[in-house]
Formats: sequence, C-alpha cells, structure tokens
Amino acid sequence: MPLIPIHDPDDPRVAPYRAVRERDVVGRGERFVAEGEVVLRLLIEGGRGVHSAHVPESLLIAENRVDGIGELLARLPPEIPVYAAGQAVMDAIVGFHIHRGVLAIARRAAPETAAALLARLPERALVVALVGVANHDNVGGIFRNAAAFGADAVLLDETSCDPLYRKAIRVSVGASLILPFARGGSGKDLLDALAAASFRALALSPAGAHDIGAVPRAPRTALILGAEGPGLPVDLMARTTTARVPMAAGFDSLNVATTSGIALYALSKNGATCPNPVLTREP
Repeated sequence: MPLIPIHDPDDPRVAPYRAVRERDVVGRGERFVAEGEVVLRLLIEGGRGVHSAHVPESLLIAENRVDGIGELLARLPPEIPVYAAGQAVMDAIVGFHIHRGVLAIARRAAPETAAALLARLPERALVVALVGVANHDNVGGIFRNAAAFGADAVLLDETSCDPLYRKAIRVSVGASLILPFARGGSGKDLLDALAAASFRALALSPAGAHDIGAVPRAPRTALILGAEGPGLPVDLMARTTTARVPMAAGFDSLNVATTSGIALYALSKNGATCPNPVLTREP
C-alpha cells in the first residue's frame, strides 16, 4: 500500500480532517470520521446484518502507527488514498493531540427505514429502540452493549444522537459501524413500526411493572429506552410492557447505557420461553 506523505497541515488533500471536533458539531452530511485501529478494522471488515456497507474514502495515519497496522492497510482497495504524517503535523491538522494516530473519512451506507430494517430481521430477534437519547457517550455505550449481547438492530428517533458521530463511534468501539440501525421519525413512529413487525415493546422505567430479570422474552422483543431524567413519555409507555431494574431503597437512577447493559443481559439469559408472554402494560 503506497503511502502519501503529508508535511504541511494546510495540504488541501487532507482538508476533510481539519478541525475534527468543530466539524463534528455541525455535522458532515454523508460522511463521518472513524478513529482508532479497532474502529478502522470494523469499518473495513463490515459486520453482521449490514444492509449496505459504509465505505472508507481516505485514511490519515501517524507515521509511527503505519508498521503496526500494515496488514490492515494492505486490505484496502488501491484507489483509497492513505496519508501519513508526523505526529505534530497530524495534531495540527485535526486540532488536538490525536494519540491513537489513526483516522478515516468514510461515506455512510444508504439510510434504511425502521420498517424496512425490521422486515428483514429473523423471526427471533431482539431490537433496541431509543427515544430522546441525545448524549453521544450514552448512544455509543448502548450500541456497544447491544452488540455484546446479540441484539439484531437499533432504532433511534429523530431526537436521538447520530450513532455515526465520531465520539459515539469511538465509545461504541465500532459497534455502531457494524450493527444495523435506522434513525428518524418520532417515538410513536418507532412503536408503530415495531407493532407492525410483531415486536413486543418492553419499556424500561424506574416505575416499571416488572423486574427485568423476570420478564420472559418473546420471539420478537424490542427494548425501549428513554433519556436520563425525563425518561420515556407516559403515552408511549402506555403502549408497552414496562419493566424496571431493581435497586437499593432510596435510589432509582442509573445511567441509560448502564441500564441497557443490565436489561440486555437479562433478556439474553431469559430466552424465548413462550410464543406470547402475557404481562400487564401498566407503567
């Protein structure tokens, strides 16, 4: 893989990598930034159930990292440029000390609607749906947990964070690159799509009617999560089976990403014990 040396931070060929943090805030349209070796590997290899792959367009690598990831770089198509820069030049380009020394610009896969994504999932499937989860760390953590516990897809409403935001990808350790997701519409729209695809919606709330560890998993189950603080709207919870994570007396708050890991673990252990578990829907 021929490397293209970069000695000037103002070189126009690396313009997409400039001021990474500031440009993340305003968005990059059809493109996103992938950071770190593990994330780059997942970007190149793809993942299970991906409808269409995200495509790397270029790489920017610190010179001292090139030898260590040579095998990975060799797997890239020859038309993808790989730029190499000294650490000081690379830091000047991106606007901060990029200690991982590995960045890529990639083009997003074609977006998919929630209905289309759900329609192609297997008869036994587990989905995570996010309503109003706007924090990048939380979205990244939820994707990481979803991948770790075998969820088949993630749905996000229009107010939730873009899972291809650089920090969300990094916190997810690349899971948001390989786990199928659909983003858009309201929380009501997501529940409508889940109902049409025969998913039982299970909403987490401190006031949930059932201990999450005792909830039998239906063949098609969707775990619904809301933002910390406000949680899920009452009208949405009224359409679901509600569950809680039992906690010590006097404390009923967990980080939503932490909660997702506990709930997904419980659902992965419970299995599908009956075709249509009968549970009350009172929140």
